[in-house]
Amino acid sequence: MSRRRHRISRSGDFDVVYRKGASSAGRHLVVYAFARGDAEPARLGLSVSRRVGGSVDRNRVKRVVREQFAALDPAPPDGTDVIVIARPSVTAYLGERGAEALGARLAELVSEATKAMAP
Repeated sequence: MSRRRHRISRSGDFDVVYRKGASSAGRHLVVYAFARGDAEPARLGLSVSRRVGGSVDRNRVKRVVREQFAALDPAPPDGTDVIVIARPSVTAYLGERGAEALGARLAELVSEATKAMAP
């Protein structure tokens, strides 16, 4: 099965997660989580604006977040949509602390948001 399939790309899917999902925020990332109610694997959506930096910085942030999301242990439950919004300070944090530190923070925020989801 393709990894690309486990991504949120349609704006309607983003809107549902924003409106009905639970959120958890930190200094560098904001995470929204929403239970779709099916048995498909968790999907990831990314929002990295130009305020984060140039295209090289934005693409690096997206790549690192995708890699760290795939390595989450425990993984978000099946049937969950997760959206990660990168704040402008994430580039500096990534440069100072590295991908593992960002992954640890991502894991905390995903855990908080999935626990806050409505059953």
